[in-house]
Amino acid sequence: MNKTLEADVGRCARPAHDEVAARFAALSHPARIEILQYLSGNRSCCCKEVVEQFDLAQSTVSQHLKILVEAGLVKFSPEKQRSRYELDRTALSELSTSVERLVQSCCAAREEQ
Repeated sequence: MNKTLEADVGRCARPAHDEVAARFAALSHPARIEILQYLSGNRSCCCKEVVEQFDLAQSTVSQHLKILVEAGLVKFSPEKQRSRYELDRTALSELSTSVERLVQSCCAAREEQ
């Protein structure tokens, strides 16, 4: 592997990049974006409440919520028989900042050429 490629691979393996990539992957499905938008209008809700808002099976909504939780975009709180889900506004803000930095660095690199 040449030195430039090794440097690029090393840069891509940073933990912060892994986290941003995982969050982008979680946002790659339109239903998950809609679920985030729904959660943004509520303090917290159970899966059933989310299911009632969308034309999706309960199992499908559960899987989407699981992916959002694993990506750190949604907080999960178990409560007796119903689990509660809440948008992690701090995580979304951090993702927004990361995207802004990425765009700025890419644009700056382009302007330098």
